[in-house]
Amino acid sequence: MPGIADALSEDRNGTVIAIEVTAGGKKEAFPAGYNEWRKMIGCRVSAPALEGRANRAVIELVAGTLDRPVASVSIQSGATSSHKRILVTGMTKAEILMQLDGPGA
Repeated sequence: MPGIADALSEDRNGTVIAIEVTAGGKKEAFPAGYNEWRKMIGCRVSAPALEGRANRAVIELVAGTLDRPVASVSIQSGATSSHKRILVTGMTKAEILMQLDGPGA
């Protein structure tokens, strides 16, 4: 996925992923494309943006995609926005890129 590295930034606790969430869809997907203008990775969840359901779904989807425990993924900012910064503790930017792009990228 070209440019996806621009959506990731290292933090002293791990790596922060900038994502753009679409809630209430039919299919769940992460990554679901890349917005090169905003430098954000797309994320689609079927849960509605109601009472934190979409946020929980985003955390579970990101954790599952990266093969990490749910406790290691948290919303750093944007809890009430479709634009979120997700902190993944215990993973470097390179490790996340490898998971998202695959070994041949």
